[in-house]
Amino acid sequence: MVHTPLLLSLLFAWLIPAKMADRGPRAATIPTAVEEESLSPAKALFTEIGLAGTMEETVFEAGYLRMARYKVQGRMLAIADMTQPSTAERLYLIDLEKKELVLRTWVAHGQATGELMATAFSNREGSHQTSLGLYRVGAEIVSLKHGAALLLHGLEKGINHNALPREVIMHGADYVSADFIAEHGRLGRSWGCPSVSKEMMPRMVDLLADDGVLYIHGKH
Repeated sequence: MVHTPLLLSLLFAWLIPAKMADRGPRAATIPTAVEEESLSPAKALFTEIGLAGTMEETVFEAGYLRMARYKVQGRMLAIADMTQPSTAERLYLIDLEKKELVLRTWVAHGQATGELMATAFSNREGSHQTSLGLYRVGAEIVSLKHGAALLLHGLEKGINHNALPREVIMHGADYVSADFIAEHGRLGRSWGCPSVSKEMMPRMVDLLADDGVLYIHGKH
């Protein structure tokens, strides 16, 4: 005859390891591919748009995450990847609602930012350098020097908040062209403005004016 205390100890000896064993595998569960993707909306969107092979995922992710950080919403996201040479079509316009790449084109960097490659960036007045970071694209204006242009509101304190005082705008320029590249081996340079070709400027106005977002990416 088995005594009651002994019987209880035998029962607990069986129950306790079973519970511990049941707990272990749950703690070690590896997320499925679907779960991982749900944790990274930027990665999922990059894949859905089909940007692989067209632009770097890390560049798209950086722009997308900045929009989230500064609580900025917009249908059209323009990304200028200043890690690429100025001869590359390094400005991407992405429709976030339709989830498609609308166009790619050339974009110039600042005169003091570098020659072919953009290597130095500044938010300082008179620097003639490109400022990195996230911008809200404002209204269309008419520049006495450049014609149709777009105001840029720098959203990052210390990085690009001086865009308006510096008169950093998006505008068209003759030095952003295939002919200039053929002659000089690079695009021409601005005084810090992300300038595009004169032929492309009307598209920029149509797609970005008043509610577009611009992210300028580069190596600090």
